[in-house]
Amino acid sequence: MTSSIHPTAPPSAPHGGQPETRSAPGLNEVQHVAGAIAANVERVLVGKSDVVRTAMVTLLAEGHLLVEDVPGVGKTSLAKALGKSIDCTVSRIQFTPDLLPSDITGVSIYNRQNSEFEFRPGPVFANIVVGDEINRASPKTQSALLECMAEHQVTVDGTTYPLGEPFMVVATQNPVEMEGTYALPEAQRDRFTARVSIGYPDPQAELAMVDEHSGHDPMADLRPVSTAAHVLELVKAVRGVHLAAEVKRYAVELVAASRRLPELRLGASPRATLHLVKAARAQAALLGRDFVVPDDVQAVAVPVLAHRLVLTAEAHASRRTAVELVRALLHRVPVPQGGAAPAPPAGPPGGWPTPGQPG
Repeated sequence: MTSSIHPTAPPSAPHGGQPETRSAPGLNEVQHVAGAIAANVERVLVGKSDVVRTAMVTLLAEGHLLVEDVPGVGKTSLAKALGKSIDCTVSRIQFTPDLLPSDITGVSIYNRQNSEFEFRPGPVFANIVVGDEINRASPKTQSALLECMAEHQVTVDGTTYPLGEPFMVVATQNPVEMEGTYALPEAQRDRFTARVSIGYPDPQAELAMVDEHSGHDPMADLRPVSTAAHVLELVKAVRGVHLAAEVKRYAVELVAASRRLPELRLGASPRATLHLVKAARAQAALLGRDFVVPDDVQAVAVPVLAHRLVLTAEAHASRRTAVELVRALLHRVPVPQGGAAPAPPAGPPGGWPTPGQPG
């Protein structure tokens, strides 16, 4: 039920000393390396640069990604390509109804030679964990990921084992109702930083995909363009992106406004606020800026917030969607002084001063 893309032994901490403190030059490197990883992934997932960019934002924001779409659009390919683009430990878990929690976290096995129990780590002990069709496992098995995703650790038989850094879960699921599937509980959806839907490619991209995939498998040709240690340095650089008090307040007001919508039974949580500002920092870093503007918050609001909202029966009956409600909030909540118009940005941010053109 588990298969290896890279060796799945527990990853060790990056070698060498502590990464140096990064400012503007570090952000230039974030932009360059993230662009190289994204270009590598797009060799497999043709014509979906916006989806790949969200995946990069999630990686740099120290989060987890939920890829939700119908079969055959490249959900697993996205996850595997991201893992192969970074020289790190990667494991894949194929979720099935008979999968047990210990199949994910690991199990203690009795060693007759020394009369002691030894812990055998499961596939979750990797830098990138690909969870294929996560909604096919029972809620009991799904819950095995809760501690891993929130605290980057695993507790088995009363002993806690830390996971390697960086650590990212990329899970896929089919939203179409089928036999043998279990909806993700709200507590687990809330642990995913962002959700993306890949969608069908346009005719030109699909034609290019046919040309690319007809003679060989591009996945087999992918080579790493970065390492786990390097990505961890980039993540630390993103943490240093400046977040002004006005932008913090704007993010908090967006999330708080979702809790007052009459169309919702459950609005976004405080964890959503933390994920929103982390993703906004990563978005700014990808554009080469060392500070966050409201446009960065708006650019990541839909993938970060929409999957956490629980609509009322009346909203479902009127065919409202969580995505529409988040976009309505972006128009309704006032933008801080000096920000851009409250509509979600279609291109590079504008309205606030930026040091140089984004790459």
